[in-house]
Amino acid sequence: MLFVWMLVLQPASAQADTALDNKAATWVATLQLTDNAKAKKVQAAIATHLTAVKDWHNNHHFTLVPEGINPVTGSKLSELDRDIIICSAKPKSVHENLMVVLKTELDSAQVEIILDKYTIGIVDFTLRGYKAIVPDLTAKEETEILKNLKQAREQAIDYKNMKEISAIFEIYKTKCEQYLNNNGRNWRQMYKAFTDTIKAEKEAAKKQQ
Repeated sequence: MLFVWMLVLQPASAQADTALDNKAATWVATLQLTDNAKAKKVQAAIATHLTAVKDWHNNHHFTLVPEGINPVTGSKLSELDRDIIICSAKPKSVHENLMVVLKTELDSAQVEIILDKYTIGIVDFTLRGYKAIVPDLTAKEETEILKNLKQAREQAIDYKNMKEISAIFEIYKTKCEQYLNNNGRNWRQMYKAFTDTIKAEKEAAKKQQ
């Protein structure tokens, strides 16, 4: 009973920090590092980064960004737009301090594993989507798309929730689609053909039931 009361009385921030520490520990455990000191250093860096991202997000409400328009589209800034803007203003050191430790202590494959943990594997999922929509995707096109998606991933780790992370990826997905259009593809046409095929397959499956 005393333990339960201790949990109830524990500050919410302390409970949140414990959860982030546990998340960092779980991520690092997947790397199966044999050097315990290295594992602790990487875990501490991830936990510190997760906490900094959380604290900045929670302490900087989107209303700190004045209402206005998106200078590219001319549309009114949404709450998500303003959230992204205020969260992007966090000190660069939040990102840099994490990446220095990851790149110093881990090899490139291990760094990618950790970044994928932050973004729940969106890079691979999205790349597979492009390959499905563009079956004859060339090696050059795939390389460019993968470069954009990895840039999105590294930028997205500095955002707290999946709505924000997805918004960052959308920026780079647009770049991917513009790249395809600029190199002789018609993205809108290919996407429509893909969705029409999926719809037709579903309709055919229903008729066979």
